[in-house]
Amino acid sequence: MLYFANWKVLLICGVCLLGVLFSLPNLFGPGQLAWLPSQVPHRQVSLGLDLRGGSYLLLEVDVGAAQTEQLNGTIDSVRDALRNAKIGYTGLNVENNAIVFRISEPARIEDARAVLMKADPALTVDIAADGAGRMQFSAQATNQRRSQAVEQSIEIIRRRIDETGTKEPTIQRQGQDRILVELPGIDNPEHVKALIGKTAKLTFQLVDQSTTPDQAKQGHMPPGDEVLPAADAARGGASSYLVKRRVMVSGETLTDAQVTFQQSNQPVVSFRFDSVGAKRFGDATRENVGKPFAIVLDNKVISAPMIKEPITGGQGIIEGGFTVQSASDLSLLLRAGALPAPITILEERTVGPDLGADSIHAGAVASIVGVALVVVFMFLFYGLFGLFADVALFFNLCLMLAALSLIGATLTLPGIAGIALTMGMAVDANVLIYERIREEMRSGRTMLSSLEAGFTRAFGTILDSHVTTLVAGILLYWLGSGPVKGFAVTLSIGVLTSLFSAIL
Repeated sequence: MLYFANWKVLLICGVCLLGVLFSLPNLFGPGQLAWLPSQVPHRQVSLGLDLRGGSYLLLEVDVGAAQTEQLNGTIDSVRDALRNAKIGYTGLNVENNAIVFRISEPARIEDARAVLMKADPALTVDIAADGAGRMQFSAQATNQRRSQAVEQSIEIIRRRIDETGTKEPTIQRQGQDRILVELPGIDNPEHVKALIGKTAKLTFQLVDQSTTPDQAKQGHMPPGDEVLPAADAARGGASSYLVKRRVMVSGETLTDAQVTFQQSNQPVVSFRFDSVGAKRFGDATRENVGKPFAIVLDNKVISAPMIKEPITGGQGIIEGGFTVQSASDLSLLLRAGALPAPITILEERTVGPDLGADSIHAGAVASIVGVALVVVFMFLFYGLFGLFADVALFFNLCLMLAALSLIGATLTLPGIAGIALTMGMAVDANVLIYERIREEMRSGRTMLSSLEAGFTRAFGTILDSHVTTLVAGILLYWLGSGPVKGFAVTLSIGVLTSLFSAIL
């Protein structure tokens, strides 16, 4: 005979009560929860871009550019290693993601190979019999650096977006070198997009005054130099600068950057180094008093002030004819850190809040109509038992919303479709049970005996159908992406709550 122990009854009632409490905040707007008691949870289901509005960005990390930059930084080590070993060389340069050179003395090839292998263990060294050499990353090192560049880019993008105050952004890796960014409810997507796309690599490099940039471009480039354009805000009228490739101090050692104002009320960016950066900055300014010091951001010279005296305090300012907004953006980028590689926006979609509101309204109407039809059908077809099924359907919906709130799931328009579908499927188990009860009663059993047979004998079929649907939902979540995942989440949660409400 059917029997539920008291502790089971209390447990079921407790779960249903928690479901109602955790789903209750979803009935109100974000600013309408202050009146709820502190004992009641305040977490709500997050709305996706198609419901709340916002921007969708698919970014690609240029890992090749990061490798080329690292190879350019390794050239100085290669040059110093060969010079210290007194090995002659020519044509030292970076070409096609590799450092190329030629050893002048074929008899010193093995010595050069032994020396260069110590310069960077991640680089493979290949020197032909005629002295032509090539250093490049191994396949394992390339894959490792690709993964590191993407993961570091995700972290830095997250910091930049958090600085703008954007709530509940979605930032996740997609494939080998792509990043998916979803920014719900942002007011100025172009501004955020500009902040995300900037590499923001800050370096301090010496200006070479031995020749002019124009002469260097015409083929008189001094060794170890490069010509960089001036930024739009650069002062002094110079369109380009000839600077040393060697980075005296990099922005990686910055600990803080803030907008401050000079006596003329001109906004500037003040910065502060950590102990290592402060020492490097102090040494660089002490050894180059009277020389111009280029402040370079993303390969553009912001300004090139003259070093009047050593700066040993680890602090300084960047002047560049900034507006308040541009100075604020630069300080934000410096605080968040530089991206390890340039980023390209491959795909962009923007959803307005009005369209999102229409989607919410349409989804709500569809769900309400679907639930109402199910409720009416169950009551008309099964009478009192149908009313019991409708009560279970109500708690099923509460449990589903509570679960979505607890796990922090993002509700999308396909997710609403999953909820509507689950509401229709939620009474399938009740239909199986009640039809089994009718069959047992037709065969001459009593009501209580038919009830027990209906629940016990229909359980196997119910479990099989729900597990099959749950497996389909898990596969959709595992193999799908975006809207498909939203549908899979609500469908899977709905299957579990339906199984609970129908059986118990």
